[in-house]
Amino acid sequence: MRRADRLFQIVQHLRARRLTTAAQLSGWLGVSPRTVYRDIRDLSLSGVPVEGEAGVGYRIDRSYDLTPLMFTPDEVEAVVVGLRMAEAFAGPSLRSAARMALDKVALALPQQRRLEIEQSQLYAPTFHLDPALGDRVEMLRQSIASRRKLDVSYRDKKEQETRRILRPLGLYFWGTGWSLAAWCESRQDFRSFWLHKMSACRMLEITFELEQDKSLAEFLRSVGAT
Repeated sequence: MRRADRLFQIVQHLRARRLTTAAQLSGWLGVSPRTVYRDIRDLSLSGVPVEGEAGVGYRIDRSYDLTPLMFTPDEVEAVVVGLRMAEAFAGPSLRSAARMALDKVALALPQQRRLEIEQSQLYAPTFHLDPALGDRVEMLRQSIASRRKLDVSYRDKKEQETRRILRPLGLYFWGTGWSLAAWCESRQDFRSFWLHKMSACRMLEITFELEQDKSLAEFLRSVGAT
């Protein structure tokens, strides 16, 4: 890794957390703590407002920012493919946001590097996707954000139609489809629901309060994901 790239990463790590130790930076960047101390010193001497001290930890106020023009080619491609996937598989609002974000990334890069976006060979085709699925993703995003319950008709493993009242907790994209993590009031337990197996889904006016034993964190613990 070039030293300039490492210094940029140090700044980003310090901005992202309340306090970061030299040992943490050493592990993340694959360099010795002595190198981290030297880099921190040089950043401070160059005018970067690093706060803290050796043995305690460091931080940088989040209002401080560096120009994003220091993206590496791999980082540019990672951003491009991520935004293209969001444009392909998310709902209408996120599709539009992804297109705008990609334009902003292009504008933030120097003129001679904008071709890296156009030359990326990683794509997320949309011709095989059901447009209605994107609309459903959008509705579920809204229901999660507003904590509104859902009335869902769902085909179970035996392909039998069941009706559920759900508290939506989170959406997961698995590469081939979306699933909804939810608290099922009909079963009084956590359940996952594939969006393509929902024959009907309606957002209700009824809202719900967040409860620790019915939260997304508890769902993840129940499936062994934490």
